[in-house]
Amino acid sequence: MNKKQITVMTILTLVLAFMDISGLPAVLFVHCSLSDVTPYIISLMVNFLIIGFAAWLVLRSFARDWPLGLHTSGLVGGLKKYAFAGVAAGIFSCVAFIIGLAPFDYKPSVWKILIEGVLYYFGVAIIEELYVRGLFLNIVDKIAHNKERHTVIAIWVSSVVFGLGHIPGMIGMEPLVILFKVISTIGMGLYFGAIYKRTDNLWVPIILHGFIDICALPYCFSTFSGYKTISLIGLVIIYTLLGIYSIVLMKPKNDKFPFIAKNIIS
Repeated sequence: MNKKQITVMTILTLVLAFMDISGLPAVLFVHCSLSDVTPYIISLMVNFLIIGFAAWLVLRSFARDWPLGLHTSGLVGGLKKYAFAGVAAGIFSCVAFIIGLAPFDYKPSVWKILIEGVLYYFGVAIIEELYVRGLFLNIVDKIAHNKERHTVIAIWVSSVVFGLGHIPGMIGMEPLVILFKVISTIGMGLYFGAIYKRTDNLWVPIILHGFIDICALPYCFSTFSGYKTISLIGLVIIYTLLGIYSIVLMKPKNDKFPFIAKNIIS
């Protein structure tokens, strides 16, 4: 295990997470508006570009051999094999949102739907999968390489952190809402982590993460920004089931975890 590389990647992960959660530095100098698109969304999207460049620069300089998985190998096969559960979860989530938000009271512009409802969420998927799965999960995996189930441990740890990491964006909401949202996000994280390690391809969870997030598109048609009880209950059920499915994917076969052999720890 290269301790220097692990240290650099840990610092990079913490910096990227801070930039993502805070919106810095873009929120300090990007102030523009377009139609009815929420202004800070544009700032965050610019910040995604800064985060991506920072990650590329550090990885290129210090960790060219990092097992990120941003390649085409295994992408099509991975989507064919594991996408159904994620697509189904996304569609059911969309239905839950529609039920909770109806009747809709806002007519968005095409710009709002395209930027705030689609492009922004794909940006979120790319950045979150980059530092949560591509960096943090692999860091934990390498640190715990002496443990028998090191990859499973890494998936669980990264998923719990992924869930807790959404708390800052829910400050001010009811404690039960926050709890249910965290549980749902952990279930989602287990799915993304499991399919990432099953395929060794980061694009697989990125694409499915983006799809699931875009299924929150009904919010573009409403002035309500929280979670209705019925929607929240639906989300908890959906992503708990997705988490259970993910645990099944992580179960050992022939006393070995099928994806550990592909992730030899140096």
